[in-house]
Amino acid sequence: MNERPLADLITSLRELTDEELMAHGFAVEGTFDEIDDPVLIGPDGVPVETWREGYPYDRRITRDEYDETKRMLQIELLKAQTWIKDTNQRLVVLFEGRDAAGKGGTIKRFMEHLNPRGASVVALAAPNERERGQWYFQRYVAHLPTRGEIVLFDRSWYNRAVVERVMGFCSDEEYQEFMREVPEFEQMLTRSGIKLVKLWFSVSRREQVTRFVIRRIDPVRQWKLSPTDLASLDRWDDYSDAKEEMFLRTHIGNAPWTVVRTNDKKRGRLEALRFVLHQLDYPDKAHDLLGLPDPLIVGPPEVVAAEAGERRVQA
Repeated sequence: MNERPLADLITSLRELTDEELMAHGFAVEGTFDEIDDPVLIGPDGVPVETWREGYPYDRRITRDEYDETKRMLQIELLKAQTWIKDTNQRLVVLFEGRDAAGKGGTIKRFMEHLNPRGASVVALAAPNERERGQWYFQRYVAHLPTRGEIVLFDRSWYNRAVVERVMGFCSDEEYQEFMREVPEFEQMLTRSGIKLVKLWFSVSRREQVTRFVIRRIDPVRQWKLSPTDLASLDRWDDYSDAKEEMFLRTHIGNAPWTVVRTNDKKRGRLEALRFVLHQLDYPDKAHDLLGLPDPLIVGPPEVVAAEAGERRVQA
């Protein structure tokens, strides 16, 4: 697959049925594994390794290392949740990024052992007619946390900055108004005492296509592949431009962006957890076990090479 022209594979994704893709020799392994990290097998019977594209490590994190580190980080997250509840803190984490970049899997690991009475996930559908007539931020405000709560947004108000902008779901006037308002809106949130963390999940182009193929041929993942996902395949550069404009205009002091490189999903999940924990001043933090976020995987847009593997690619 690595040598196959990218344009041909994208065409196959659009035009071939699931059965035809499998007849071309593609298969999925690990689909029922509890770690939920399937591997695409190419027509030559060899695992497709597009995850290596632009990635700073030459091996994926092992399962044993992942399980051990994840458990430690989730214990720390429970300590943080107790502190948030006891001290009336409010935490909002935005999960944004490319389609199939690993946002949902990371959210799942955040929520896995949290007390659901004090932590929730918000994943809003497309706005209805009434919501389209409201102030743009209004439907998101309704889901902000009260004292002692954590809210994770699986996509957020930044839909307007990237997806709606690229796919033509908003007018230029609506986009420009959003860009003017969002810094003020986020300043209001942080001045009110909300801790706001904005994460952008970065995946390379060929690895994204690999994950789309997995979603097409894996029956338990087909619901994850939407018409918008397929339509976005020809708009990679447009998404890159929209993302860069978003960083330029909304990467601000009180609400900065943090990029998480997720070609290795498991490593990306761990570093996202580690980074968020470093933003919280909870007691009894196990600093020696927690360590520091890996600067090759997670950090601000101007430091982490968010375009490594995300840059413009010749088809």
